[in-house]
Amino acid sequence: MTRELARLILAQICLHACMAGTRMTAPLLALREGYSPAAVGVLLALFAVTQVFLALPAGRFADRHGLRRPMGFSVMAAVAGASAAVAFPVFPVLCLAALLTGGATGAAVISLQRHVGRAASGPLQLRQVFSWLSIGPAVSNFIGPFTAGLLIDHAGAVPGSLEGYRAAFFLMAVLPIASWFLVRRTRELPPVIAATGGVQPKAWDLLREPTFRRLMLVNWFLSSCWDVHTFVVPVLGFERGISASVIGSILGAFAIAAAVIRMVMPLLAAHLREWRVLASAMLATAALFAIYPLMRSALGMGVCSVLLGFALGTVQPMIMSMLHQITPEARHGEALGLRLMAINASSVLMPMLFGFAGALVGIAGVFWVTGALVGAGSRTAWLLQHSLPLHDGHPEQNRPQ
Repeated sequence: MTRELARLILAQICLHACMAGTRMTAPLLALREGYSPAAVGVLLALFAVTQVFLALPAGRFADRHGLRRPMGFSVMAAVAGASAAVAFPVFPVLCLAALLTGGATGAAVISLQRHVGRAASGPLQLRQVFSWLSIGPAVSNFIGPFTAGLLIDHAGAVPGSLEGYRAAFFLMAVLPIASWFLVRRTRELPPVIAATGGVQPKAWDLLREPTFRRLMLVNWFLSSCWDVHTFVVPVLGFERGISASVIGSILGAFAIAAAVIRMVMPLLAAHLREWRVLASAMLATAALFAIYPLMRSALGMGVCSVLLGFALGTVQPMIMSMLHQITPEARHGEALGLRLMAINASSVLMPMLFGFAGALVGIAGVFWVTGALVGAGSRTAWLLQHSLPLHDGHPEQNRPQ
């Protein structure tokens, strides 16, 4: 499975890098053309909005059709979106590119995660493969913006010319094609025949299961912490008089730490338990959020950022492993769709809430309030220990039907 997993990780990197590069290039072009920060904010939100509405249908489609067909449609949508921006680099088309590349990435991630989860045998391998798979977005979040930035500055006659932006969009349009060539030879897994004889279950029925509901709540707590850090650190750094490049380095250190811990986790998978890692991550995050605003120097903030990256970087592999253990195999796609929908809805709404909260209690108060809520919510992660067996077998008896 190692070689096939490597191909799937590379496919995820290529498609996700298309979206990440477009997400940086489109707002820069909009600002260059004189659009307001509010318009740019709407443009950025469109990358997540599509995934909110597309996640559940994409999950059901993956449950019915497996990996290659959803990936094929995702590649076509991503190529179409980036290509449209090459041909017509105007704001309405940039919005269309955001919708298409964002939606394509979300649908592709669901089908890839579902396939990898089904191919794994037992909780130990689930923890390992999702740790490896979670490295992909971290790598693509570097490759996409970095290569796009190089082309914007160097591909045109002068730095920042329209030709440079077109070259960046063109590269973003080519990357998803590589994803298709990496995925097309992947062997489809046998289809799962869902139990019949009653009313077709609805995705929301999964939320009636206490374990699934707790897992989604823990996921929301921790993904909100990721959003808080991304939103608050630039504002906090500005208040401290820290330069933009240093603020970028602090955020970059967080991303690198998250990627590093995910590279280490497969080696330690046999000693990890999902509920224990999640509860520890919540408690560590609460403690770091308590002291983060007290750091007056860039070095202190950087240390907190690295430690927070280590804590939050452990979350996604454990969430994905547990989700595949507690949901019926025939509904993995739906469960993944619900998770992605919740995360992206949070990414759209939470920054606005953080802005209002910052105006009321101060930007440091946002850290403290969020940390207190996450610390109190760690009991939810602790209760997940009763939902999984003590051994690394298949917990079929614990799966809702």
